[in-house]
Amino acid sequence: MSIDSLRRSARATVSGLPQGFWWLWLSTLVNRTGAFVLTFLSLYLTVELGHSAWFAGLVVALHGLGGVAGSPLGGALTDRWGRRPTMVTMHLAAAACAAALAVVTSAWAIASVVLLMGVAMQAVRPSINATISDMVPAHDVRRAYALNYWALNLGFAIASIGGGAAAFLGYRTLFVVDAVATTLCAVIVFLRLPETRPEAAVGKQGEPVVEDKVSMLTVLRDAPFRTLVLLNLLVCLVFTAPWIGLPLTMANQGLSPSSYGVVIAVNGIVIVAFQLLVNRLTDKRSPVLLLTLSSLLFALGTGATALAGSPVAFAATVVVWTVGEMIHVPTNAAATARLAPEHARGRYQGVMGMSWAVAGFVAPIGAGAIVGGPGPDVLWAATTAIGVIAAVGYFTRLRKALSEEPAEDGAPSAPAAEPEAPTVAPVARTEDAESSSVSA
Repeated sequence: MSIDSLRRSARATVSGLPQGFWWLWLSTLVNRTGAFVLTFLSLYLTVELGHSAWFAGLVVALHGLGGVAGSPLGGALTDRWGRRPTMVTMHLAAAACAAALAVVTSAWAIASVVLLMGVAMQAVRPSINATISDMVPAHDVRRAYALNYWALNLGFAIASIGGGAAAFLGYRTLFVVDAVATTLCAVIVFLRLPETRPEAAVGKQGEPVVEDKVSMLTVLRDAPFRTLVLLNLLVCLVFTAPWIGLPLTMANQGLSPSSYGVVIAVNGIVIVAFQLLVNRLTDKRSPVLLLTLSSLLFALGTGATALAGSPVAFAATVVVWTVGEMIHVPTNAAATARLAPEHARGRYQGVMGMSWAVAGFVAPIGAGAIVGGPGPDVLWAATTAIGVIAAVGYFTRLRKALSEEPAEDGAPSAPAAEPEAPTVAPVARTEDAESSSVSA
């Protein structure tokens, strides 16, 4: 492929999206560029404060546990309170937690702050995903999610490099920089991003159309979406396992920690370098086929880890499951947006985000226990089996639910309305006691 063709491909990938999306993209990039807390937290706890590795692992797990609660909370706030207020509030809460980590020193205070940070960081994600679904035409939603995911990884790569270079300033300084970057992200959202929550529907006579009330229980009763969430949970377990199992497997073979650092860096390098190209190649493809393919790539990549014996071979396995990651993440987010009713996009994204958080809490514990017990080969055999099961599930259970193509104007295609059906007009949303509430 020539340089000119690559340039044209990149231009086609980023063109045609609304201006608001690019402000959201910029806020994601700024936020992740300063994301130092999780990257250096374990080193800070063990090297700087002298805590045990066990305590460091517990604190990181508490961050994931906070995300389990934060995701549905953020989804409810996104639908009831609005996308923009939720983003601003949760970004500022995360910034406050990052700043607090630069001050507190007691074990319980640190654990409490990290738990709250997990809640805030995960709670903002449903509002981001719902905003993208609101402002981007349906036929471009998957591309938009892919671009936002690219910004996230680009920012994280910058943070990893910059944080390593700036570590001589002290871990507390990095946490303050994280707080400043997250605050700047909130400022960008507040000043430049419009509220995108769908306006209330009205009938022909101007009377409000009563929308079906959607609770978290209602979301879980949606059979196709429930299937999508459960299958995503399986994929997330496979995706999370290498982050614990891979360094332990390489150590068992006598490879140094620096070798693992080089191998796992391949993940970020591949995403930053090739996410736009992968998105171009997969654009307009069937979401069911993409989800099936990504699950098989996860299964193949993690399963091949059991056969690797050198850093180059381990790096090759990372490339395989990283391609699966680049396909899966935006496709799954777009599938969630497709299945969600307009007025419940936040809750649907919140429940989906909870599957990521649960996997982030469970998979590290399970992977460590398996490697320390039956051994690494059992872990990689299990991830292979789980990935194949997820692929079969996507292909057999979701073909009908995800087969409907969006209409050209970006709205899902639907049967023509009956003459007496109410029409939808863009009017200001009327805030009643329930919709004004910020409770879940």
